[in-house]
Amino acid sequence: MAAERRRAVRSPTLTFYRRGLSEAEKACLDAAAEVEGLDEEIALLRMKVQSVVAGEQQDMDVLLKGVRLLVQAVATRYRISGRAEQDLLRSVVGVVEGLGAALMPESADVR
Repeated sequence: MAAERRRAVRSPTLTFYRRGLSEAEKACLDAAAEVEGLDEEIALLRMKVQSVVAGEQQDMDVLLKGVRLLVQAVATRYRISGRAEQDLLRSVVGVVEGLGAALMPESADVR
């Protein structure tokens, strides 16, 4: 584990980004570099999308961007093809747009 952390810290990409970070941010970056997989990030994205949906003042632009990120993360997680990812994204965006039109008919154009 310590060897992995040292490797992450020495990564040229991380070294580049570390230059402008505070000590606390460097520690956070080092910890983030040790994480493997997308499951936790997908869970976080789902929680954030849910919080936007549950909000009193729904920002549809933020919701669509969150859903788009979530779809991309899930697509990456399951390694579906690029075309299937785009089809899934279009389907989810269509559902969210329909939801937006139902919730706020006065602003049916959410793009």
